[in-house]
Amino acid sequence: MPERYPVWESLIPPSEYGKPERHAVSAQGTRVRFADGSWALCATSGLWNVNLGYGNRAIADAVGESLNTASYLSLFRGGHDLAVRAANALLAVCGPEQYGRVLFSTSGGAANDAMMKLVRHCQALRGEEPRRVVVGLKGSYHGLTYGGFSLTGEELGQRGYGVDQRAVRHVGHHDEVELETLLAREGHRVAAVVLEPVLGSGAYEVSDRLINALGRLRAEHGFLLVADEVATGFGRTGPYFASQDWPVRPDVLVTSKGLTNGTCAASAVVVSHEVCEDFERADAVLVHGETQAGSPSSCAAVLAMVEEMARLEAVELAARNSARLGKLLDRLTAHPMVTGHRGRGCFRAVELTGRSAEVMAVARRSGLIVQPGPDCVQLVPALTYTEADFEELEALLVSTLDEVAA
Repeated sequence: MPERYPVWESLIPPSEYGKPERHAVSAQGTRVRFADGSWALCATSGLWNVNLGYGNRAIADAVGESLNTASYLSLFRGGHDLAVRAANALLAVCGPEQYGRVLFSTSGGAANDAMMKLVRHCQALRGEEPRRVVVGLKGSYHGLTYGGFSLTGEELGQRGYGVDQRAVRHVGHHDEVELETLLAREGHRVAAVVLEPVLGSGAYEVSDRLINALGRLRAEHGFLLVADEVATGFGRTGPYFASQDWPVRPDVLVTSKGLTNGTCAASAVVVSHEVCEDFERADAVLVHGETQAGSPSSCAAVLAMVEEMARLEAVELAARNSARLGKLLDRLTAHPMVTGHRGRGCFRAVELTGRSAEVMAVARRSGLIVQPGPDCVQLVPALTYTEADFEELEALLVSTLDEVAA
């Protein structure tokens, strides 16, 4: 048998597997060390999920303690204390006046799968005619599991994988016109409208026009409003959750990336009191469950993350670092390869004249980790970045762009 590299690495071809310069061996603070001995400044917070930097001791200790106390407990047909405490902590930061219950899951994609089941079941409980259509945004990203992949508004080969998108629609994020047109045609079939406050793939902000129209359209057409805050939560874009600044509160909020600071596979679907009441009136069972969802270790990580966010005053810290990042990006627009920037908070994108994949590769060789977007490179630094980190980030970006331009 041939000697084969054992890990199926994501989103690269097999010919690229196992490269020492991309094989990480450790991480601490804002830096990652690789098998070739190099260190790199991380400008992506892992996969946008390590909001408080690598190696947070309080979160690691909480996970370790939970594994010694109860290495595994299930939420199938029962519960456990850490899950209740984690849910209460999460409700407290999401807004207990609006939200009443938490459905734990294991990833952003899996949570979006569960959310799509939940909103369709809720509409059935309300006695409506069949409402199975879920509306997302063009260019959005909701994961690569089958449900989340169907809702993702970026073309990533869904048809080739047999992903069923017959009950999914996509509209633009620039204003409310496309959504209004869709609802006028088939609003009676729409179970939910799902928005990322900032689109995950390209860091495009959803327009105020669209957000301001949601309350009126929801009242008129009866859909549930879902905020997919997998990427934008935990201080990433300003407030604790971006939708807390909306004039209308969502019926459902989905969160994942910052939920455990990247330490555990965890996500959550946070459900409004009104939706909880729909299930309670019928004493209805949502047919969903995941073996590792709400495990003691992941719930301990959620609790510790919420406590660390408070201890570090991370939302306030993120606001200061957002201002630093904004000034850095303004200076960067003087470079001939840069056409502008977009995004919000510590979730930004540098718009380029092209060659984003090449910029990413050169940056990595220079000691900087960034991710490419459709016409950009994304900058998603940890909320704990220091002034020295930002100075290094700017110097590495400028030298990278100079090298690619040359």
